[in-house]
Amino acid sequence: MQIKIGDKIRELRRRDGRRQEDLANALGVTCQAVSRWEANGGYPDMEMIPAISNYFGITIDELFGYHSDRETKIDAILRRVDAYDLKHDGDDGWVDDCLAILREGLAEFPGNERLRITLAETLWEAGWRRHRDWIGYDEDGFIRYCYDRERKNRYWAEAEKLCCQLIEESGNNAVFSRAVAVLVPLYRNYGEYEKAISLAKRMPGLEHSREYLLTEATDGRAEAGYIGEFLLKTAKEFSEQMIFSLISDLGNFESDLPLEKVKGAIALFDLICDDGNLGIYHDFVLKLWLYLSRLQWERGYRDDAFVSLDEALKHAKAYVSAADGEEHRLTAPLVRYVEYRADPGRNIVRQLPDEWPFWCNPDCSRAAKEIREDPRWHDWVRRTGEE
Repeated sequence: MQIKIGDKIRELRRRDGRRQEDLANALGVTCQAVSRWEANGGYPDMEMIPAISNYFGITIDELFGYHSDRETKIDAILRRVDAYDLKHDGDDGWVDDCLAILREGLAEFPGNERLRITLAETLWEAGWRRHRDWIGYDEDGFIRYCYDRERKNRYWAEAEKLCCQLIEESGNNAVFSRAVAVLVPLYRNYGEYEKAISLAKRMPGLEHSREYLLTEATDGRAEAGYIGEFLLKTAKEFSEQMIFSLISDLGNFESDLPLEKVKGAIALFDLICDDGNLGIYHDFVLKLWLYLSRLQWERGYRDDAFVSLDEALKHAKAYVSAADGEEHRLTAPLVRYVEYRADPGRNIVRQLPDEWPFWCNPDCSRAAKEIREDPRWHDWVRRTGEE
């Protein structure tokens, strides 16, 4: 402890550009005392420790070097959960393992906000996977959630409790925002619209979002990079919301309207990345192609459906090629200063048949049965297994 605290005091003092005399005056001790601490010839009285940590703006744990050890362990716990890639795994086999990892982490680090919000988000996702009969349409063809049944979802009940606690207790804006992001759709699913709207209104508008403000935070090459990131992220969010808009009203599916809109979403990415290099966004665009193939099949464009499946396969292979864990930069003019890293280990090519059609609403069971009876489907599945 003596060596650690002496080295830490010297490190912090130099970090802040302070002299030994400055620290001594602030603490009411001699310069010789500070020099002795830093030379590991002694250490401060325990009653002086809070004043030293306050002077440098850190916690007592950090002063003694405990913070970094704790955070390193917490990072390792969260990486174990991330390794399950639960956002992309369409099954629910990860649920028990991930929840156990997070609960064990909280037993070791009670109250840690990073673990608590990750547990809440994992419970939210688990609630979808373990309760699949979650959606329906009313007599007018608009989406309605099964409110009474959703309130019995034990995963969501625990997620709600965790998020409500974090909103009340946390001073961390990122944790607060993540908790709101769970609670808003959760309350929607419960039919508690006023609660959902009230929470949503506490969040900043689009023009005050982090991604938007970063485009105004600098200039030159850095600005170009942030603008490129903004274009791609907003294109993804825009495309998802457009699909949700289609899904929300069955009347949209009485014509080719959904096909044209999904094609437009794909074209948006082609507009931004006009050289075909989408980096990590190949993963999202392949999902658009999967959904388009389902829509084309249902509208009778059977040949086009398999063209779309081939496009999805092409984007999956492009993503896997880029997923080497190294830093890369996009190459199209509007995004050539956007850097990205895709971690290896997830072969999305082999997962394509299970992912199809990604967005399953409205009900796609009939289309799924029909397309799987087509010999071209079996050939496509075979090709996805060649990677």
